[in-house]
Amino acid sequence: MNTTDSTNRLEKLRGNYKLVISNEDTFEEVIKFKLTRLSVYIALSSFFVLMVIFTVSLIVFTPLKYYLPGAGYGNAKQIREYKSLKIRTDSMQTALDQQAKLNEQILKILKGDVMQKDTAALKMPKLENIDQ
Repeated sequence: MNTTDSTNRLEKLRGNYKLVISNEDTFEEVIKFKLTRLSVYIALSSFFVLMVIFTVSLIVFTPLKYYLPGAGYGNAKQIREYKSLKIRTDSMQTALDQQAKLNEQILKILKGDVMQKDTAALKMPKLENIDQ
């Protein structure tokens, strides 16, 4: 049973078909093709492979790769600019954090939540002889 299915499929693939394109008004045959399922399959597969090769080569060998997001490409100027912007952003974030801490401290002072330190508890530094 298995051999008859495989031979039947092979016969279907190799069976001849005719594709006729004709003029609708005069019914004149404009063009006709003798095709098999196997030849159509091979032609479509080849077309698909060629389109993939063309697309990949277009991306790899032209500047289009710079426009693809996440591809990691970029010229040296863009990379330097990116690093500069990253450093500036980090420093701005640090300055913003420091400003927020300062604002919190000023707000505490204005509310009166600051603990006052006893200055009498501070030790005075020993003065050395000034005469020398």
